[in-house]
Amino acid sequence: MQPDKSDAPEAERVAAIFVRHPLWEDGLALLTGTALVALGIAFYSHAGLLTGGTVGLAFLLKYLAGWSFGPAFFLLNLPFYALAIWRMGWQFTLRTVCAVGLVSLFAELTPQWVRFAELNVVYAAVFGGFAIGIGLLILFRHRASLGGVNILALFLQERFGLRAGTFQMGIDALIVLAAVFVVPADKVLLSVLGAVALNLVLAINHRADRYMGVS
Repeated sequence: MQPDKSDAPEAERVAAIFVRHPLWEDGLALLTGTALVALGIAFYSHAGLLTGGTVGLAFLLKYLAGWSFGPAFFLLNLPFYALAIWRMGWQFTLRTVCAVGLVSLFAELTPQWVRFAELNVVYAAVFGGFAIGIGLLILFRHRASLGGVNILALFLQERFGLRAGTFQMGIDALIVLAAVFVVPADKVLLSVLGAVALNLVLAINHRADRYMGVS
């Protein structure tokens, strides 16, 4: 029986989205993705903004208690690693630990490498969100993350049926509400704008029907 030639383009499309990355590509992706996230964090830090998730919690500690962002971000992620091992496996967890460590390091070093003589806060909100979103997209495509709240969201969805997106949105909303007591209201609104920019990058590009990397 001759194969249906009409199925060939579909088969080629399906094969094309399953891309196995060699180890050196994964390593380069970790460096690139975390460096972009750290650049976005530098934008937000200089402009007095924040975002959601564990990054947002680290910003709250920075603004409220004067903690340095890098150590705060690294320590906040520690409780989630055991859950990541259980929920996502060792390989994903090790990549995530490396990503969190690199973001923590780059977040401390980037202000020494890049200094802003002038930075418009609207530009910082939008392009800082774009930078973090692109960085996260690179990490996701190489089976890594920045840990924290999104791991907990995935666990709650699997264990109790609570939608991960709904839970994540609720946590982000609480972080923004808490920020009202820490940063000026206009900065909170700009932080929401930045969060929209970040999630827009992920919503448009992080789709399994367009790309699925395998490491």
